Amino acid sequence: MNAELIERSLEAVAERVGDPAQIVYARLFEMAPNLKDLFVRDTDGAVRGQMLHQVFEMILDLVGGNHYAEVLIATEWLNHQDLGVPASQFDLFFQAMISSFRDALGPQWTPEIDAAWREVMNRIGEIIARRAVAA
Repeated sequence: MNAELIERSLEAVAERVGDPAQIVYARLFEMAPNLKDLFVRDTDGAVRGQMLHQVFEMILDLVGGNHYAEVLIATEWLNHQDLGVPASQFDLFFQAMISSFRDALGPQWTPEIDAAWREVMNRIGEIIARRAVAA
């Protein structure tokens, strides 16, 4: 996976929109309105911001040394089911994040960046698929 392209795109998003939590969660709730109810107590967005920050750290680990990312993804896949997120919707968060970034960057979102993020999504999908078979 191309860690440099992923890192550069994250930096570009931050430069363009600042904290991307609002656009990512708005997109997620457009894609799956049922998930909004899970954040009813997050009145100031702090939980959403923290979750997105953890996702960034996990992705950077996944494309870097992969010291913990696979275990975290598999664990959170199960944890989120316990929270009421259907297993079939777990990856929607990543889809919402990537599509929000694509929109935010516009022409800065190159085919190379797109391919790097597709590779991240494929890897996450593989991890989830393995976990689903084991569960």
